[in-house]
Amino acid sequence: MTILLSVDGASVSASTGEIVAPVSFSLKTGQPFTILGETGSGKSLLAQAIIGLLPQGLTATGSLTIGGQTLSLAEPKLFRKLWGRTVGVLPQEPWLALDPTMVALDQVAEGHRYLGRLDEDGAVSAARTDLEALGVLDAEAKLPGQLSGGMAQRVAFAAARAGGARIIIADEPTKGLDVARRDEVIALLMQEVQAGGTVLTITHDLALARQMGGDLAVMLEGKIVEAGNAADVLASPSHDYTRRLIAAEPENWAQRASVVPDGTDPILIASGLKKARGGKLLFAGQDLSLRPGEIVGITGPSGSGKSSLGDVLLGLLKPDAGEVIRLPQASAIRYQKLYQDPPSAFPQKITLGEAIADLIRLHRLDRTRVGPLMERLRLSPVLLMRLPTEVSGGELQRFALLRVLLLDPVFLFADEPTSRLDLITQQETIDLLTELARERNCAVLLVSHDAALIEKTCDRQVRIGSD
Repeated sequence: MTILLSVDGASVSASTGEIVAPVSFSLKTGQPFTILGETGSGKSLLAQAIIGLLPQGLTATGSLTIGGQTLSLAEPKLFRKLWGRTVGVLPQEPWLALDPTMVALDQVAEGHRYLGRLDEDGAVSAARTDLEALGVLDAEAKLPGQLSGGMAQRVAFAAARAGGARIIIADEPTKGLDVARRDEVIALLMQEVQAGGTVLTITHDLALARQMGGDLAVMLEGKIVEAGNAADVLASPSHDYTRRLIAAEPENWAQRASVVPDGTDPILIASGLKKARGGKLLFAGQDLSLRPGEIVGITGPSGSGKSSLGDVLLGLLKPDAGEVIRLPQASAIRYQKLYQDPPSAFPQKITLGEAIADLIRLHRLDRTRVGPLMERLRLSPVLLMRLPTEVSGGELQRFALLRVLLLDPVFLFADEPTSRLDLITQQETIDLLTELARERNCAVLLVSHDAALIEKTCDRQVRIGSD
């Protein structure tokens, strides 16, 4: 196999010290490479160092060799000439990668035109073919803000590979996707591999790591703790962390005892709900009732209307038909949403500490509750000093959960709340969410593409849409 890219002694440091210990590896033609690890382990920072996109305040050392040229990781500006044509990047947050003012078709066509050197008609035709292959052709005239998380991820993927790069770096490429769409993205990544390219995948998804195969490195606290052939490592892990990761897959969880509230009034009643978006009927005749402390799972394929249903229940979106009745004695602020993509819900130019402090001042909350909740969510106090763009997706999702819990919700619409979390942190977060729901009599409507997670967690299930 030919080596397409070599990384030698790559490390990442902040003013407080080293975050990612020196790592060396190679990407070969026809061989995928996966870095598997928990939220905050440093795997995304390693990928950002390799492509020259580290957040401000962080520095990289080591070198990268590509196309016979060796580049210093300490000089990130040198890497810009590689973007698009040599190295394609699929970032962790699709909504931050896409131009919010440009429709999906134009975003993908732009890559074909300026990087692939196609004329305007050829670029549009190629872009439409890409979107159709990913099952999102109906998104061609939509802006990123009009797309579901799964649809935005697929559009971002199409844009990342439009320039013809042989090396794809994919940071959590399947988060928020149902099983069918996840398998499609894996198949597309593997097409790049089988065509003589390579893919470096950053993930906490064991199913993705298994299906990609090839080489696998397991990362913990900024260090590679285990590496080798993916099938061998996952079948016979030698490190305790890898074994714990496998044990934390939802299908291995113990079944929770269902709670069927009796004798209590519902905190929310929906009847005959109907909603269409972009000319597509999402759901009709939808009835739903939730009682305090009840956890209800909602499932369905990407783009089926799961998020729209939750938004209707919260009053964020008006139904085309039907009505929603909420507790008259509970303030609107106690009907809360945990967003699928927390970057869209946090101010980008103030620190997380300032955002939490603003919430406390606005609603006159008890600030002494912040520390214990952060500890339960495994959030380090030092993260309060960082901007939302300076923490991992999983850490930001846990901050979103912290912010919601401070408001003592009576109803929580949790839209893929663990899609950015590694398996161990996911299990801990779901444990905490369900524990607090029972303690505080908060009804939870939980969206997830993971059928095992819903089965093991929820008291009952509702499915919308069709495959």
